[in-house]
Amino acid sequence: MLKKNCVTVKEFILFGITDRSDLQVLLFVVFLLIYLVTVMGNLGIIILIRTDAHLHTPMYFFLSHLAFVDLCYSSVIAPKMLANFLATKKSISYYACAAQLGCFLTFMITELFLLSVMAYDRYVAICNPLLYQTVMSQRVCIQLVAGPYIYGFCVALFHTIVTFRLSFCSANVINHFYCDDLPLLELSCSDTSTKQILIYISAAFGIICSLLIVFVSYIFILSAILRIRSAHGRSKVFSTCASHLTAVTIFYGTLMFMYLQPGTNHSLATDKIASVFYTVAIPMLNPLIYSLRNKEVKDALKRTTKKIMVVLH
Repeated sequence: MLKKNCVTVKEFILFGITDRSDLQVLLFVVFLLIYLVTVMGNLGIIILIRTDAHLHTPMYFFLSHLAFVDLCYSSVIAPKMLANFLATKKSISYYACAAQLGCFLTFMITELFLLSVMAYDRYVAICNPLLYQTVMSQRVCIQLVAGPYIYGFCVALFHTIVTFRLSFCSANVINHFYCDDLPLLELSCSDTSTKQILIYISAAFGIICSLLIVFVSYIFILSAILRIRSAHGRSKVFSTCASHLTAVTIFYGTLMFMYLQPGTNHSLATDKIASVFYTVAIPMLNPLIYSLRNKEVKDALKRTTKKIMVVLH
């Protein structure tokens, strides 16, 4: 159970993206549209994969969980952010702030390792196609998905407890649009040096380990592609990885910018922009990346649309 060390702080005030009152309604409309697209896109991917038998493969099993995680961690941030655009007092309670931080970290870390699991899946499919169904059995797929969820939850719980065991004695205005570790540390009147070290160690370990899995997988994939003699064959095989590579590049690039900078280079203003990108934009972009660049998803969407049209008529 989280312990409130300083009873004077019962709530935090979220500064938001900007304090310009003339932009609040405009930003509300823009981010509401983005969030609606995110919800519809990710729910659409999940429903499509669950209902279309052609997509009942390990690759799309992992993609459905990626869509679920995107939907969850966007929903942890967006509703409160949207409400605060129109609210006079942009407050969040002490424990709601802790819950938001914990949930956000859980889903962010889970996505990090889900992307590496998806890279491993592509490696097995391309480099060992005859053993693919055996290696990527239903039991193995469930274990590969469970791992990121369990690890993400444990790391998030640890960091949330450590953060909220710090003292918050007077300042309570978080210079951010959600409860995140680094802005919270700015408010604490405790020594935060140990917590900052833990953040960098945890971020470096998570990003480096998961990225290493992606990197090694794609070295073997590239080697297998180069052994294919026909240009058409190479293009066809590589196209199955293009969506994943795009998602990996965007997500990892943003996280490394956020969490692996030296402390002296950190600016909460630039961090806020990066945070908007990976908490709001990336969950919206992933369904578009995987649907627009994936022939099987587009074909499944056409089949589902035709079925719906037949039912309606």
